[in-house]
Amino acid sequence: MIPTESFSPAYLKVSNAELRERAERALASLAHCRASPRDCGVNRIEDKWAACKTGRYASVGSFFPHFGEEDCLRGWNGSGTIFFSHCNLRCVFCQNFDISQAVRPARASGSTPGEIAGMMLDLQRRGCHNINFVTPEHVVPQVIEAVVEAIDRGLRLPIVYNTSAYDSLESIESMDGIVDIYMPDFKFWSRERSRVYMQAENYPEAARAAIQAMHRQVGPLVLDAGGLAKRGLLIRHLVMPGFLDETRAILDWIAREVGRDTYINLMDQYYPAGRVSADRYPEINCGLTSHEFEQAHEIARELGLYRLDIRRPHPQRLSRRLL
Repeated sequence: MIPTESFSPAYLKVSNAELRERAERALASLAHCRASPRDCGVNRIEDKWAACKTGRYASVGSFFPHFGEEDCLRGWNGSGTIFFSHCNLRCVFCQNFDISQAVRPARASGSTPGEIAGMMLDLQRRGCHNINFVTPEHVVPQVIEAVVEAIDRGLRLPIVYNTSAYDSLESIESMDGIVDIYMPDFKFWSRERSRVYMQAENYPEAARAAIQAMHRQVGPLVLDAGGLAKRGLLIRHLVMPGFLDETRAILDWIAREVGRDTYINLMDQYYPAGRVSADRYPEINCGLTSHEFEQAHEIARELGLYRLDIRRPHPQRLSRRLL
């Protein structure tokens, strides 16, 4: 447990000169982009793009205080989420399909680092407990650039890196000392299902390497006295209908290679979305049963994983409802 009064974000321990130098290096890497494991190699500085459909500037789909995140992130004032448009994966079941895949790149798309910094500061002024970057895998250089400006303008909230886990090790290394909380969603264990449902056959090994790198940087999740996450790793896993073998393999790996003290959110909110229909991918054109979800929890308990996320509204949020 971290005393609230003694906590300071990781980035305040890094010199301004080092942060600026890191931002410059990251931006320079866009000339031959390798921000994700797809290694497209396009020159995004010249506003060219490939898999992620994003050029020089990151495109923000929305930003707002989010009350749908884990209790330790949303607290009573919400998690300050910034949703980036586009994605380096092609999940056929994506529930954010409208901003991840369906949206088309505009000719002059994107937000400047100053604009994204302004979003962070607005969320801070609104009382959010953290800045939560959602789907940042393909815009890590732009994120670092914006964070540096936001720090100069008074940002003091912990940063959450909310990712599909399809991250390059270079990107994770560049975020060392900037991110306080890593929140990867480990989706599939098998290469075949990763190919079929995400068009990324190398996803499992990329996710494993990225998650281990994240854990080395921040360790297990640590909360303050009020139950808010301040630093560490939180792993999500969306339990999918008929795929409990994937769940078992992923949880077994976490227990063995990351640690039984890993904080895990087993998610039950799968529903057919994106490209899934009765005609396309019919095997996942159904909801998750309560029995399947309970089995997922039983698997976790069997493996000795004891830090499973349970939703309990924060007392301060409950007290507001009663007013």
